[in-house]
Parts: sequence; C-alpha cells; structure tokens
Amino acid sequence: MSDFERYILPETATIKDALVALDKNSDDILTLFIVDKVGKMLGTLTDGDVRRGLIQGKDLADNVKVIMHTSFRFISEDRKDVKLIKEYKERGIKLLPCLSKDGRIEKIYALNKISSILPIDAVIMAGGKGERLRPLTLTTPKPLLKVGDKCIIDYNVDSLISYGMENISVTVNYLGEQLVDHYKEKRNNIQIKCVREPNFLGTMGSVKFVDSFVNDTVLVMNSDLFTNIDYEDFYLHFLENNADMSVAAVPYSVNVPYGIFELTGRDIQGVKEKPTYNYYANAGIYLIKKNLLDLIPDGVFYNATDLIDTLIAKHHKVIRYPLTGYWIDIGKPEDYQKAQELVKHL
Repeated sequence: MSDFERYILPETATIKDALVALDKNSDDILTLFIVDKVGKMLGTLTDGDVRRGLIQGKDLADNVKVIMHTSFRFISEDRKDVKLIKEYKERGIKLLPCLSKDGRIEKIYALNKISSILPIDAVIMAGGKGERLRPLTLTTPKPLLKVGDKCIIDYNVDSLISYGMENISVTVNYLGEQLVDHYKEKRNNIQIKCVREPNFLGTMGSVKFVDSFVNDTVLVMNSDLFTNIDYEDFYLHFLENNADMSVAAVPYSVNVPYGIFELTGRDIQGVKEKPTYNYYANAGIYLIKKNLLDLIPDGVFYNATDLIDTLIAKHHKVIRYPLTGYWIDIGKPEDYQKAQELVKHL
C-alpha cells in the first residue's frame, strides 16, 4: 500500500464512501482524489464539497463524480515547476498530486509538511578526518557527532528531504563503515546511498563515484555544516541567473582597528579611519549543472575551488548566492560549541 492511498477514491465510489474516507482522515487533510480503474486522475473533492452537495439535494448513494471538481492543480513527474509549487504553497494548497505522462497519480505531496519539491540530486561529502576536533573524532566520524540530540549530518539530510530531494548520496572514507551502518535504514522514507571514496579526493573529487544522477542539477555540500539555507530560493536564483554553477556565500567582515592609508605609489592620498571591509566567504554548498561534473578528473585530489577555477577558465557562468540565516562550519571546537548553543534556541 502506498503512503498516499488514503487520499484516493475510485470513480465508482458513492458520496457515502467519500464521507467514510474523509472520516478516516479526520486528523489529516480533508481532500480526496478521484481516479479511474487504471489510476488516472479525474477530479478532487473535499469535505466542503460533500456538504454543499447534500445541501443541494444530492443523495448519499449518488456517485462522487456528481460533486467532484474536474479542474484541479497538479505537477508532472517529468517536470517539476518550482515557481508554481511555491505559488501553490503560498496560496495555502495542502495536497498536490504528481502525475505521470498518462495522468496517473505517482505521488501525492503534503505541501503543508514540506518546504518544496526540488528536482535536484544531492551529494554530501562526509569523508574527512575531522582532525581539528580530536579527540572527539578519533573513534567517531565528524558527521556523526551530536549537536543537541541529532548527528550533524542528519540536520543536513533532513533539510534536503524536506525540500523534496529524494536522490541523496553520502560519500564516505574515514570511519566510513559507521556512516554506512547509520544509513542502512531509510530516513523519512528516503534511502540514503553511501558511496565509498577509495582515497581522500578533496571536497569535489569523490562526486565522480556516484554512479548515476536522476536530475539535471546536482547539489554538493560539506557534511559538517549547521545551516538553515533556503534551498528553494537557492535553486530559483540559480535558474533565474542561468548559471552553470552557484556557490552559496556568507557575509564576512574584516574590521581594521587602525587608520589605513590610501596610496598611489608612496604618495598618501587620504586616510580611512578604522575601516570595515565586507566580503563573501565560501559556504561549502554548491549547485552545478550535471553535465559539468564530467570536468572533474578521475581519481585525483580535487576541491570545489578547483572546479570553480576550471569553469571560470572555460567561460562558464559561476555566480554567488548570498546565504541569509545561520551558518556554522563545524571545523574547530569553538565552532562545535557554538552550534551546541545555537541548537538550544531553535
């Protein structure tokens, strides 16, 4: 039985059958989808439609098709329009069917319980040794260290799943068997795939060991991040700018506690008193067009910054996405402690 069968009603059902089905869902969303004998969607109805039908003189024995709506909202399995999905959420639509090319219901999304439905594959890099966090990482890989009551990596996995990403790979190396064991069971109904890195290949090299990608856009991120980045906004920004690669970036300010000379050669043109310089720092989260991953060399230590340099040299469009909200790169003990304090207030 699929997890959305409770919302499905056959076209042969009566209004009374609809009431029974709605009553079973009384603790959930009171919407039903009417399908023909092969599962093709014909219409929708709600508890309100049933009430209005009965007030208008319809009988409990009447077929549900006399009160259903034949004009309905849906998304296609082969084309998930994220702008449209965002609009549906903003309009308060709670259930959204995903239809195959022939109109059959493949899945039903509860929009009130997820952040989005993004057509993105994700790769989480989790192979590092976490040496700066020793002795904590002597016997436990850094991604499995707890922040509050949950492992660091699980915050990221759960966030990706909440944005509708279903193809998630974790590349593992150091103490990798612990991560493989950690993801033996599905998480929120999604099977996380662990990919073994044969040796340490940097922050991008192990992507080549993911055997296949379903979507045309791939998200690559470090496993040790603690962040509430809006992946939907990140993706829409990527599309709107027709980018080949987008790099999430966090604001970083440098305060100079002295007067700084403005020079032309040795000549002083002016003085800036205790200036602040604002920059953007690499947040370790990337969106990349799938075909460009072929540029990553096989079996070579290769960082994300190397891919950025390669793409720029080949005149591809690489942009930065300004990350708002919180972001902590848990690399040092003080970062780990900062995350532990932050999670208490979330």
